[in-house]
Amino acid sequence: MSDVLTLAPVAPLRLPSRHLIDAGALDRPLVEALIESAAALAERPARAIGRLPGRILASLFFEPSTRTRLSFESAMLRLGGHVIGAQDAAVSSSAAKGESVEDMVRVVSGYTDVIVLRHPACGAAALAAGASDVPVINAGDGAGQHPTQALLDLYTIQAELGRISGLHVGLAGDLKHGRTARSLALLLALFPLIELTLISPPSLRMEADLLRQLRRRKVVVHETDDLRAAAPGLDVLYQTRLQRERLSGPQAPQAADLPIVDREVMDRLPPRALLMHPLPRVGEIDPAVDSDPRAAYFRQARHGLVVRMAVLLWLCGGLE
Repeated sequence: MSDVLTLAPVAPLRLPSRHLIDAGALDRPLVEALIESAAALAERPARAIGRLPGRILASLFFEPSTRTRLSFESAMLRLGGHVIGAQDAAVSSSAAKGESVEDMVRVVSGYTDVIVLRHPACGAAALAAGASDVPVINAGDGAGQHPTQALLDLYTIQAELGRISGLHVGLAGDLKHGRTARSLALLLALFPLIELTLISPPSLRMEADLLRQLRRRKVVVHETDDLRAAAPGLDVLYQTRLQRERLSGPQAPQAADLPIVDREVMDRLPPRALLMHPLPRVGEIDPAVDSDPRAAYFRQARHGLVVRMAVLLWLCGGLE
């Protein structure tokens, strides 16, 4: 398997007014509106009931998923809509017969009101949007983007720390193949006075194209492979796993190459800092730190429900 799968772009067909494909395409007013809507839904869950009656979400997942798929499906059901789809679309749909993503989406968009797509190829969600008559939400396209994860990450930061602007955020782990860190960095760059420290071994550093985007947006960026040295200066430590499914060959990085969050790292983090992870974790956070009140990753995962409800309201029914 190659490190990154890429699909060539095609000319778009008729587009609906909105898709959610690329975190870098969002602006700050929309991001803040989505966070505010999610917070209102969290405070008063009854506001969600019946908001999208009769609407149908197509859940098309060509890669495994627990949190993203189930939270999107739960979000639509709580809003009064319905869910159809394929959990293992690579083998349980006509993709197994060779059907293209574009052809599948052209058909499925005739049955539904919104499509949530996860695919192993970078660019697949953009191709789907070009072929769809209904909004498409990128639930992860290879090593590319995962915008709703970044939105729930921002929501978590706002909910836990009370602000986003002016924070020093450490992104750690597999930053080369990790779409969650890439998307979060782009959304953080919308806010003033953001400082990022990128913590990874040299073979897993963030790609140069994103570093250029961040610096154009006046984000202060540092790079290091020393998590323990970086920890004392952070407001947020966002740890990620090794993306084994995007690696191959005898020279591929191993989990042991990643920085590990253990009690020593937690002792070095400031008392009011936040430890986050998009999950699943596979050894890069010691379970012994789960009881630390700064460990927010399970709270973070739960926030995905209200954030994805807010996204569905935006795309299907409008925010209040």
